[in-house]
Amino acid sequence: MTAPGWSNWKNFPNALRGDSVEAPIGPGVYEVRHAPTGNLVAFGPAGNVAGALAELKVDGGSGGIKGLFRRAMQIPNVQELEYRTLPAASHAEAKTMAGRMKALRQSYWRRRMDAGFTARHS
Repeated sequence: MTAPGWSNWKNFPNALRGDSVEAPIGPGVYEVRHAPTGNLVAFGPAGNVAGALAELKVDGGSGGIKGLFRRAMQIPNVQELEYRTLPAASHAEAKTMAGRMKALRQSYWRRRMDAGFTARHS
C-alpha cells in the first residue's frame, strides 16, 4: 500500500491565539520551516504527529524550540513558521522514512558543498 504524500504547508499554530495543529493523530513524519527563508527548524518521526507538533515549545521568537534539540535553538517568530506532515502506517515506518529523508538531505548537502569547494579552488 502506498502512503499519501506530504500535506500542503500550513501556518504553524499560535497557542496564544488558540490555534490548533491540523495533523494526523497517528504515526508519521513532520517538518517545520521558516517560511520566508525555507530554513528547516524541526523535523522528525512521531507515533502521534499532531501530538509531537503540539508539544514543540514555540514562544513567539524570544526563546526557542525545546525538547527537539539538546539545547534551545533560536528561531523566528511563530507567525513565520509553517509545517507539513507525511502519514505512515506505523511509528517504525515513520522512523525508517525519516532516516531515509535525513540521509538524502545529507547526501545532497555533501554534493553541494563539494561542488562549491571545487568551484572556489579551480
